[in-house]
This record gives sequence, structure tokens and C-alpha cells, in this order.
Amino acid sequence: MSAYLSGQAPEPRLTVVGIPGNRRLSLFQNAVRAAGLAPAREVGWLDVLRGRAAFGAGETVRIDSPGEDPEVDRLLRGADDQTRVEGTGRWYERFTAAARDLGRAATAAGAELLDDPDELAVLFDKRLTHGVLRTAGVQVPLSPTSGPVAPAVSGWDDVRTLMAEAGLSRAFVKIAHGSSASGVLAVRTAGPGRVSATTSVELDDAGRLFNSLRVRRYTDERAVAAIVDTLAPDGLHIEQWVPKGSQHGREADLRVVVIAGRATHVVVRTSTSPMTNLHLGGARGDLDALRATIDAAGGSFSTVLMMCEAAAACFPATHCVGVDLLPAPSWRRYSVAEVNAFGDLLPGLTGLPEREAAGLDTYAAQLAALPRRAERGTPGQRPCGHLA
Repeated sequence: MSAYLSGQAPEPRLTVVGIPGNRRLSLFQNAVRAAGLAPAREVGWLDVLRGRAAFGAGETVRIDSPGEDPEVDRLLRGADDQTRVEGTGRWYERFTAAARDLGRAATAAGAELLDDPDELAVLFDKRLTHGVLRTAGVQVPLSPTSGPVAPAVSGWDDVRTLMAEAGLSRAFVKIAHGSSASGVLAVRTAGPGRVSATTSVELDDAGRLFNSLRVRRYTDERAVAAIVDTLAPDGLHIEQWVPKGSQHGREADLRVVVIAGRATHVVVRTSTSPMTNLHLGGARGDLDALRATIDAAGGSFSTVLMMCEAAAACFPATHCVGVDLLPAPSWRRYSVAEVNAFGDLLPGLTGLPEREAAGLDTYAAQLAALPRRAERGTPGQRPCGHLA
């Protein structure tokens, strides 16, 4: 950001598409002010969905999450209750169509997009994301639903069959277009009628599904089947439930933020349940202790960062992504579980001290990286895949 203030780089004319007043936009605008830049012009998702959004030549347009607004959720998902799990298939169709319309309007006006709508369409389909990563040579958990030509999952019977054919007794069953662990089930099978599923999904007596802040365990196969059968029309993704490393007796994984091709921020997430999401009882772990654990195990923290950068390189036209990395119990091997388009909401987290985002939060780091994005050239010409 000193480049802007010293005149070494032109000051961007920032526009952000999001939910006005939302914490994401507030944190981004705080970073803009701290950088001494003119406030970003805000375009609400309601205006985008109602065809009222307009862009101008020379603007740099950031697309942020459409979440946490009841009216936006109703328009995208067609449901009045934001706690309901169902409707993500409809949400995906409407969101990706709106993002592409937004992208066409911005491009036609001469604006630059920091988030590519076609890449967003892949990032918001776990099956497609998994397939892209696997094809590129990035290590991912085994999945029978990976890629665009994978078999569709019509219900619990298909889940049972696909898990058995893949040799999986433990698997995560996820809604293809979900986020924040919504609709995720950690499933164990051990023969006919012996099933358990750990999930934040609450099944009521009427068969409706609700997101809950409490992780629960279902051991009745009929209940598990009812949940899966209800979610299946929205699209399901199945992937191996791999054993993970631990910290202080709690399962651990990593969220790594990659900005303009560089891994800048890392947060350790720990939990007593298979889901480490912070809103489900997960907690931030100790990054220094994790680095020491990796070193003691004969591993390399730089390998962690390079692997996440390789995953992010599969989405070169997206300025910032959050990569979810699963460490093996040995802390020497890793696999990428997901790549998140809006994975930068990590308040208070500053960049790795040895990297260029030291002392900056995720939003300030994205602003500071804009000159580097320009220097990298045409995003689509960069390679995707594992870094040797």
C-alpha cells in the first residue's frame, strides 16, 4: 500500500459487490481507509439481482459474498427461512447466473474484475473443484463424485453404493453448493443397518432440515437416509474422510489464504468433532506450535504453503481464495479438502511474519497485492497444478 501512497502505483478506483452494512464490507472498507485510499463504491447484491447494478470504466471490482441478508437469500434460494438447509441447488443456479451477468456488465463498461464468474461457478461446486484439483495433480481425498462426468447421487442408496464401490467405510457427504459446513455429514458405515452420521443438520418431525450450531450424531440409518434423500436433489458430493493430525488432543486442519498467488495467512482450526468450523465449536489453534510439530516430524511448512498456492493456481483469475488443508497424522503429508471463494473472513488474523502480508489482515493484504496482480500478467496464462 505504500506504493499507492508514494505514487509508485496508480490508486485503484475500487468497487465492491456485497451486502451493505455487512461485516465483510465493513472490514474491507476499514482496510481501504487504513491504506489511505478513497472509499470503495458499494454495489448491493439486491441491486445486482434486480438488474440495477452498473459499473464504470477503470473500476476495480471485487465480488464478495451474498450471504447474511434475508432478502438476498430469499431471491437466490427461494426460501423465507435462512436456517433451512434445502435450496442450495436453486441458490447455485441463480448466484452463478447473476455473477456472470455482473461480469459481462463490468467487462463491457471497461472495469477489471478481481473474481472471475466462471471460476466462481467451479469454486461453488465441490464436485467440480475436486475434479479440477485432482486433474492438476493436487492431492485431494478420494472421491467417487469428482469432476463433471461423475455419477449423480439421487439418495442414500446411491451414497451406500458409491462408498462401497470406492472401498470407503468413512466419508464426508456434502451438499455440492454448500458453505460453512451446512449440510455436511461425516458418515461411518459398518455393514447393513450399522451407520452413524455426525452433522450440524437438525431433522425435525416433519422431515425438514435446519442448520444448527450444535453438532449432533445420528445412529438410526432411517434418519441418516431421510437427511440424505432430502438433500440429494440439490446435488451431493462424497469424499473420503481421511484421518487428520491433532493439536492438544483435538483434530486439526488449516485454512490458508492465498492472495495473488501467494499464501499469506494461516489459521489452525481444532475441534473435538469432525467439523472444525469455528461457528460449530471449533477453535483457533496455535500456529507456532503447529510449525514446531511439522519441523519435529521432519516435514516442511513451506510445503504446506506451496501446496495451497498450487491449489489456488487452478483459479488464476480469482484474486483471493481460502484453501482448506488436511494434515495427515504424521504431519508430513497433506491433502486439499476445499478451495473457498470467500474464505477470507478471519477477523484479527494477520499475515505470516516472514511474508509480504506481515502485520496486515486479509483485506489489507488483498489491497496491497493489487500491484502484484497487475505484474503477473494475464491470469489465464498461468499454470495450474502441484508445485514440485
